Amino acid sequence: MITDPIADMLTRIRNALVARHDFTDVPASKLKIALVEVLKKEGYIRDYEVKSQGIKRTIRIHLAYADGGEPVIIGLQRVSKPGLRVYTQRGEVTRVQGGLGVAILSTPEGVLTGKNARRRGLGGEVLCYVW
Repeated sequence: MITDPIADMLTRIRNALVARHDFTDVPASKLKIALVEVLKKEGYIRDYEVKSQGIKRTIRIHLAYADGGEPVIIGLQRVSKPGLRVYTQRGEVTRVQGGLGVAILSTPEGVLTGKNARRRGLGGEVLCYVW
């Protein structure tokens, strides 16, 4: 039983990048699909696809690498955890790596980047930082 599925997904991505895999598979959920969609829009992954095998659904995440073979994602950090939820107000969304990274938030309007949440005047639960 996985107690923190988001942390599990981020760890699978991190491990696949270290091993230089082209893709990784993670169990699917609505929140994970929304999170992967944000990663794709921000250019941290190439693509993703949701596969179904009966009741079980998985997300195949196609990882992105730069021209020299280095991963596009340098770091992934889970912020809000099941034991300690971290929320931010609309004006206090933190910048990651001086604006070079992205904070991903779960807001009332869906999963958004910190920049988009700031523009819309929204706060929410800080899911992770990506840089």
